[in-house]
Amino acid sequence: MSRNKILITGASSGLGEGMAKTYAAQGRALALCARRIERLDELKAELGAQASQIATAALDVTDVDTVPVVFGALRDELGGLDRVIVNAGLGKGAPIGTGKAHANLDTVRTNLVGALAQVEAAMEIFRAQNSGHLVLISSMSAVRGLPKAQAAYSASKAGLSALGEGLQAELAGSPIKVSVILPGYISTDINAGVKTKMMTERDAGVAALIAAIESERNRVVVPRWPWTAIDLALRHLPASITRRMV
Repeated sequence: MSRNKILITGASSGLGEGMAKTYAAQGRALALCARRIERLDELKAELGAQASQIATAALDVTDVDTVPVVFGALRDELGGLDRVIVNAGLGKGAPIGTGKAHANLDTVRTNLVGALAQVEAAMEIFRAQNSGHLVLISSMSAVRGLPKAQAAYSASKAGLSALGEGLQAELAGSPIKVSVILPGYISTDINAGVKTKMMTERDAGVAALIAAIESERNRVVVPRWPWTAIDLALRHLPASITRRMV
């Protein structure tokens, strides 16, 4: 099924920007949201000759009352939405109990509460249309709880994955599809400072992400190597082993 009208949150940088550029090159219609409207306007000017249509809107996903208003306005501007990619995210954090609760609370507000607000808004549109593809950009960190500064981030992404799984159970066999995508390390701002040999270059990571989204499968780990093997290990090996992996 062709999904020509696509809304992407967190589209001003990183994976969101990469997805916007790829879909624009395919001639699709895009609704791009992010807090930095000036960067979205730059992106619109850059991609306008390729995409069939581009609409932009400033959006802070933690302003939960504004999310459905913005989504509704963008739907109206594009004449409907075929796919919503819940991508906006925050990666800051600190070891729990070290006096930096604000960093962990901000991460959970953005990655889980803000994501739920996006899911609510997207699903209201899709239920009215009786069609659509909801894409949740989770993380490999959702597979097993991570320690120290990544604990809250890991928990927020696990919650997002659970939201997707619940909707998949509810909507099985319906015209509304839900995909949970779990990226490993891809070279973006959110992974700045991470030193690992498993880091994937951004363009390759975006290509893998787009392929996963287009498959419309329920759950996809990207890039496939080495993260499929790591996913299996984290899910099935005992904690005595996996704690040394994380």
